[in-house]
Amino acid sequence: MRWRVLGQVGETRQEIRVPYDSSKAAELIGSHLKDMLLARLKGDSELVFLCIGTDRSTGDALGPLVGQSLAEMPALGAAVLGTLDHPVHASNLVDILRQLQADGRERIVVAVDACLGQPENVGTITVGPGALRPGAGVNKNLPPVGHLFITGTVNVGGMLEYLVLQNTRLSLVMRMASTIVGGIVRALEMLKITVPCAARSPGQLAPASARKPLSPGLA
Repeated sequence: MRWRVLGQVGETRQEIRVPYDSSKAAELIGSHLKDMLLARLKGDSELVFLCIGTDRSTGDALGPLVGQSLAEMPALGAAVLGTLDHPVHASNLVDILRQLQADGRERIVVAVDACLGQPENVGTITVGPGALRPGAGVNKNLPPVGHLFITGTVNVGGMLEYLVLQNTRLSLVMRMASTIVGGIVRALEMLKITVPCAARSPGQLAPASARKPLSPGLA
């Protein structure tokens, strides 16, 4: 596991970056995500995985693939926004963020997205605290998203980003998505979060009367 500590004004951020095909990748992702969630989840918090991207671009399908797998799990214990059938992307992201904030409910949002990077980082998954800026690699001006983030570097950035994303290997993206899902499931298992949760489309969070508070099991 490689730690990268980023110093910012008034803030220290700790991230882990691991190769998707490492034998311990899911374990490391899960352990780090669990620690970050443990520091943030309260008894009445709702955990939301906001999986960003679109299946219209191979490289940008990482988020929807993760969201689809999570949404199909019958006892995930978290809300999932962003799937292959109902993606969260540049056109609807602002509206979805507004809906998440509308009822004033306490939510911890984990943003999942693909990114482009240096050649040596292709195939790595980064997990850390703080928001990410979706679309930054393709010059889209979108608001920051999430309290925590999980990103997968699917290809090399710096030139013709749209074309690069469209020509990214689906095999790599699917394998990275599988590793991310494995890490998320491990984290939730360690927290003992097993509240049943049906798949939901973007903007269709369960009404307050139907939701159960999520609380990590610490016993």
